[in-house]
Amino acid sequence: MEETNRQKKIGGLLQKDLADILQNSLRESGRTGILISVSKVRVTTDLSIAKAYVSIFPSKHQEEVIEEINENKYKIKHEMAQRTRHQLRKMPDLSFFVDDSLEYIDGIEKSIKGKEDPVSNPDLLDKRKKS
Repeated sequence: MEETNRQKKIGGLLQKDLADILQNSLRESGRTGILISVSKVRVTTDLSIAKAYVSIFPSKHQEEVIEEINENKYKIKHEMAQRTRHQLRKMPDLSFFVDDSLEYIDGIEKSIKGKEDPVSNPDLLDKRKKS
């Protein structure tokens, strides 16, 4: 089912603010050398749940950063509610997921450039994780 214009607008608003909040929290915690971005935010039709897909580079820090984000989920939600109080009546519940699309694309590129042919043998590529 396709997202409505309202869902897309709210998702875009949340995406921009979430990226800013997450980058600031990394900077404040003193962690350097980690790049974090919010690649997509999907909002349910009733606007009660927002799923945020987060890309973390380098990928070796993904698990610990996602854990830290999930531990501070309520602080993040509170700050988001403060920023969007004039646009939204109720702040959706936030769920964070690792966006593995960059790794998936990198695997496809390596397979295409290599000797193996993923078109004739699709089992060579790892299956994409579902969130």
